[in-house]
Amino acid sequence: MKNRITRKFEFDSGHRVMRHESKCRNLHGHRYVAEVTVQSDELDELGRVIDFSKLKILVGGWIDTYWDHGYICHPEDPVIALAVLEDWKFYTMPLSRPNPTAENMVEELGCRCIELVEGTGLEIAKVRLFETPNCWAAWSNPHCK
Repeated sequence: MKNRITRKFEFDSGHRVMRHESKCRNLHGHRYVAEVTVQSDELDELGRVIDFSKLKILVGGWIDTYWDHGYICHPEDPVIALAVLEDWKFYTMPLSRPNPTAENMVEELGCRCIELVEGTGLEIAKVRLFETPNCWAAWSNPHCK
C-alpha cells in the first residue's frame, strides 16, 4: 500500500479563457488553492513520505516563480504583447492545453509536479486546483501530453 501526504498551496493569478461564451473571456483573477498529493512505497527513517517543507520548496517554488501574482495565458492571447512591453510576469500555457481553464491548469501543474519530484522516489498521486472555494478541477493521470 502506498503512503500519501497532501500539501496545500495558495496563490493569486490573473487569467482569461479565450473564446469563453460569458464573462470569463475578460481579464480577471482568482485566489487559487492547489492541493498536491504525493505517495511513496516506503517511509523515510523518520516515518515520513517527505518533509512537508521540502514539498513546499519543490512545488511551492515553481508556483511562486511561474504563477503567483502573474498572468496565465493562452499562447495566442494578444495580452502577451502588452505583458512583454510592460515587463509583466506571465506564463504561457502549452499548446497541448492552451486555455488556462481550471482543468488545463491542474493538468499543467500535475505534469510539472512529476518533473519537480523526479529523483526523490515520490509519485504524484493527485492534484486538485480550486479556482473558487466552490469550484475545482482534479488530475490524477500519471501521464502527460
